[in-house]
Amino acid sequence: MSQVHRHNVYNWQLGRDMDYTHDAPRPDRQVAWVFDTNKCIACQTCTVACKQTWTWGSGQEYMLWNNVETKPYGFFPTGWDVHLLEMLGPGPWENGEYKGKTVFEAASLKEDVKGWQPESEHWTYPNLGEDEPAGLAEQGSYSGEFPHDTWFFYLARICNHCTYPACLSACPRDAIYKRPEDGIVLVDQERCRGYQECTSACPYKKVMFNNTTGTSEKCIACFPKIEQGLQPQCVTTCIGRIRIAGFINPPDVVDERNPIDFLVKVRKVALPLYPQSGTEPNVYYVPPIHTPREYTRQMFGPGVDEAIENYMNAKDDPELLGLMMLLGSTERIMHTFEVENDIARGFDADGEEIVAVPLREPTFIREYFDDVHDTYLHNIT
Repeated sequence: MSQVHRHNVYNWQLGRDMDYTHDAPRPDRQVAWVFDTNKCIACQTCTVACKQTWTWGSGQEYMLWNNVETKPYGFFPTGWDVHLLEMLGPGPWENGEYKGKTVFEAASLKEDVKGWQPESEHWTYPNLGEDEPAGLAEQGSYSGEFPHDTWFFYLARICNHCTYPACLSACPRDAIYKRPEDGIVLVDQERCRGYQECTSACPYKKVMFNNTTGTSEKCIACFPKIEQGLQPQCVTTCIGRIRIAGFINPPDVVDERNPIDFLVKVRKVALPLYPQSGTEPNVYYVPPIHTPREYTRQMFGPGVDEAIENYMNAKDDPELLGLMMLLGSTERIMHTFEVENDIARGFDADGEEIVAVPLREPTFIREYFDDVHDTYLHNIT
């Protein structure tokens, strides 16, 4: 086996250049999501919506392109992130720069990506650890402080449609490709021969093998909807309104009116999941406010403290508050937003207003008795 050729690329999430084993330039427009973990109730509506739309066929029975895990003890597949952290080993951050190795840099000279292959039993328990807390609460105890001694939180997961996908890099058939127009990562079913190198390579284990067709499959970002200016199924069906999908600009470009840019780059309340993987994932999370910070820092990086502080200050930040209230308010993709006169407004790619939400709902106090209709407006019993 010949030595793998490596390219030097800039990963803004790591704050440095890194090795990447594929020549894939960053797209000008990259699809991205923001999930607010503090609002997720694990109702699994997103999971069911994705399942009914995309993975109801033969060989897809076990597949959950979208799933919601209870952290710290839930995984799908079992132990996916524990394996990732064990493979990479300790990786310190210094002044916002990651000093450890990524899945590309930890690989041997003859490997594309450092990875592991789940066994069939790893895919058997999608609700492992559900609602199971860490810590022990004594009888009668109650804590109003953050973080709690007893805690868990819900982590909704889809394919990250990474800027530097490990699955793409590892595929010997070039069957996985990243669309230049929107950064969506797809599997060419005609080229795929089922080698499963992509499944081994993906740090997040969001590429799955179909034993019936003999090919790999994954989340396609609902690209038929994206192409129509609509957000994916998991976003529009979320009853907790924790999600927004849109496009993030390249690292050297910041548009304060772009919802994703604003949450990720301006207010910095949303962070990537395990950025130390090196794939530059494009699903960003508002970290949970009630968990131990050492746990969330190893999961979302060193920006956790700033993210939580800014998030908790949303009540005094009309722009952030308005944008958070726009989450889940429209099925269409918001390319820009503004907050003016206590009204948050979202606009499409052409600058047309598609949604408007008040920051505060008006309060109406009914009269005790309606003289016009000769009736009481309150309970008099």
